[in-house]
Amino acid sequence: MKIVVTHPTGNRNLRAVISSFEEAGILAGFNTTLAVNPNSFLVGMLPEKIRKEFVRRSYPVDFSHVNTRPLLELSRNILPKIGFKGAAAHESGFASVDKVYEDLDKATAASLGKLVKIRQLTAVYAYEDGALATFTKAKKLGLKCIYDLPIAYWETLRRLMFEEAERLPNWVPTLGGGIRDSQAKLDRKTRELEMADVVVGPGKFVLDSLPAWASDKKLIMSPFGSPVAVDGEETINNIDYKRPLRVLFAGSLGQRKGLGDLFKAVSMLDPNKIELVVMGSLLAPLEFYKAQLPNFSYEKGRPNAQVLELMRSCDVFCLPSIVEGRALVMQEAMSQGLPLLITPNTGGEDLVIQGETGFLVPIRSPEQLAEHLNWYIEHREETKEMGAKAKAHAANYTWKGYGDTIVSDLKELYAK
Repeated sequence: MKIVVTHPTGNRNLRAVISSFEEAGILAGFNTTLAVNPNSFLVGMLPEKIRKEFVRRSYPVDFSHVNTRPLLELSRNILPKIGFKGAAAHESGFASVDKVYEDLDKATAASLGKLVKIRQLTAVYAYEDGALATFTKAKKLGLKCIYDLPIAYWETLRRLMFEEAERLPNWVPTLGGGIRDSQAKLDRKTRELEMADVVVGPGKFVLDSLPAWASDKKLIMSPFGSPVAVDGEETINNIDYKRPLRVLFAGSLGQRKGLGDLFKAVSMLDPNKIELVVMGSLLAPLEFYKAQLPNFSYEKGRPNAQVLELMRSCDVFCLPSIVEGRALVMQEAMSQGLPLLITPNTGGEDLVIQGETGFLVPIRSPEQLAEHLNWYIEHREETKEMGAKAKAHAANYTWKGYGDTIVSDLKELYAK
């Protein structure tokens, strides 16, 4: 088995996949937009701040396996910063994320014939929105098509979001995402799934979101890895049970992540006993959020090390999402000793051992959120113990395990 992987921007899960593929000897190539060799002389000569930015586009595989197509991605990153914001506008801009995905997709498709000849290519591995041309050409060449779906299938996502728009109309400006996608983009997603032989998802929620007509697809579920906790690091700093319970929400500040439900839940509780800390990107002016719940603390996004530090100053992590893929921030919080209060739609149902590592509640249930938050308030010592169990449970999920599971399942599927 030889597989070419394509992804335009790269992320932690993509890096784990290509690393495991190379280790297993099945990586025929990795196609992306920008990539640098961190060991190159020129990169080493750059000022440290600039070098760090470049190294973010390095990948844990032999650089000879990496093929790049940088022009549109450079345009997407540079032009809006110098006043040309329209260049990267959603779908319409010539350097939008959508156009970057489509451009790399077409370039990958054009390269497949050569890879079949020189590297005995047998399969392609592509991600949602960047697979259509690749899969179309792969089918003509008799190659297997592996589809990585990082978030719930678009029909499920849109249904849930439109239901939220009706349920909480005040929060409509914060929904964003898939409800703005054109019909052409949605049709593209459908055609990608139609051609997929295998669908890879990070959790039960994503795979359960697939339509009935896709029931014949082979499925691989592989949960994301957790950060490695640093030995000797205090997980919850200076615990004082007389202070209010510090509850952390992290992510984009919108109703897709259930923030409206969390606000309502907190409003049901004694403000002297709970402090809600909300960290992430604003999807509406801050005044909008303060009008919904005046007494919360807002923290801007920050580098990962500082995110983990903030987590260690809190007691509980709450993410009542309506729709996700698998929110990595849950495992980051667990790795810092925080128990969870989440919904199954976060994609992290397996992270919760009910009453031991946290609590699982249905979506759209602010009353149940309030009930469990109040339990945490009244059981501070047990909350700390649950945090220790959450940290231990999160350690069972590794990035190597994520990539290796995909490799082993693919080998098992295509062993014949």
